Amino acid sequence: MSNTISSVSQETASSGARSNSAARVLLASLIGTTIEFFDFYVYATAAVLVFPKIFFPASDPTSALLASFATFSIAFFARPLGAIVFGHFGDRVGRKTTLVAALLTMGVSTVVIGLVPSYESIGVLAPLLLAVCRFGQGFGLGGEWGGAVLLATENAPPGKRSWYGMFPQLGAPVGLFLSSGFFWLLLHVMSQDALLSWGWRIPFVASIVLIAVGLWVRLSITETPDFQKAIDKHERVAVPVAELFRNHKRSIVLGTFVALVTFVLFYIGSAYLLSYNTKVLGIPFLDALEVQLFGAVIFGIAIPIAGKMAEKLGRREVLIATTVAIGLFSFLVPVLLAGALSGVYMFVLIGMFLMGMTYGLIGTALAAPFPTRVRYTGSSITFNFAGIFGASLAPYIATYLQATYGMAYVGYYLGIAALITLACILLSGKDEV
Repeated sequence: MSNTISSVSQETASSGARSNSAARVLLASLIGTTIEFFDFYVYATAAVLVFPKIFFPASDPTSALLASFATFSIAFFARPLGAIVFGHFGDRVGRKTTLVAALLTMGVSTVVIGLVPSYESIGVLAPLLLAVCRFGQGFGLGGEWGGAVLLATENAPPGKRSWYGMFPQLGAPVGLFLSSGFFWLLLHVMSQDALLSWGWRIPFVASIVLIAVGLWVRLSITETPDFQKAIDKHERVAVPVAELFRNHKRSIVLGTFVALVTFVLFYIGSAYLLSYNTKVLGIPFLDALEVQLFGAVIFGIAIPIAGKMAEKLGRREVLIATTVAIGLFSFLVPVLLAGALSGVYMFVLIGMFLMGMTYGLIGTALAAPFPTRVRYTGSSITFNFAGIFGASLAPYIATYLQATYGMAYVGYYLGIAALITLACILLSGKDEV
């Protein structure tokens, strides 16, 4: 194993002599996360529209939906494991090689989901296979995100890390737009029955084309300057995760909850809202997907705004102001989601703009406190721990709270998450976010 790492390191060192252009770096970081999040959100959309009927037949539609959301959450518990495994090789072997492996892991899992037979065909084996593939999606994404952020930020010129760091974050709204748009397009060219029968498989299998493009772009880049310096100075450690938990526990804990409200807000405004619109408000699938597409556009517009504001005002200051705004927004949740479609659009306009303002900066913020030798592992683990606490059960919790206590409690849930995040940002030093 040591000989393998040594040979890869030598190859990295020689390739590192060539510098990456800014356009190549930013394209590689953006296209990779776009593909990963497209794959991830295709599942989220199908978990609401399709999977309750295909993989979880039940007399009670709510039970089937909750079961579908339960498999949705599996990926978030797989993501920290992926962060540890891919983070180890990202901090030992290099960012580029690890990013290619993470992309392949995520992509193969997604394509296989599109080939899994229905419950009617193979019984209980169908949801079990779906769960295994969902685990694979989470495992791959756990290693993808941190590397993509580092690819951008470790190539950034001085004073531009927040701006460069927002490019991989743009992959989330672009992936959301493409995944929702794919289903929207399918519903325009086929009936709802055809979509449920076989049409839903198309975006999963078609993602193989995006994976090929992503691999081509990723393989064209060289190693980051920061990691090359770590090689030259012999700073790499044998077991990055061991050093991380030995010397950086505070940064892990604070980083996890600094990102908490980002995840809660996003999955209330996407997976849960799509379910609420179709199942509770009775909005047609097409109209509900158009709401999702609108949200993706607003989300994407806000991310570069956040990057520019952070360069002028400071990343920490923008995160504090945005988190306070999310806390205030939580009181509007029951008002805006009272039943009218206009209120839903207003909820998405405000909520997804605030989401872009926090998500655009969270990548750079989570990477900031860690030294190069453990930065891949550290940023990946904090991001994915936040996914467990903030995202994995958010659609499930919001569905349960709304059905049991009313929409006001969904707002309380978001508000509490904002308070926790605000406290952790304030506890973090200026160099820690």
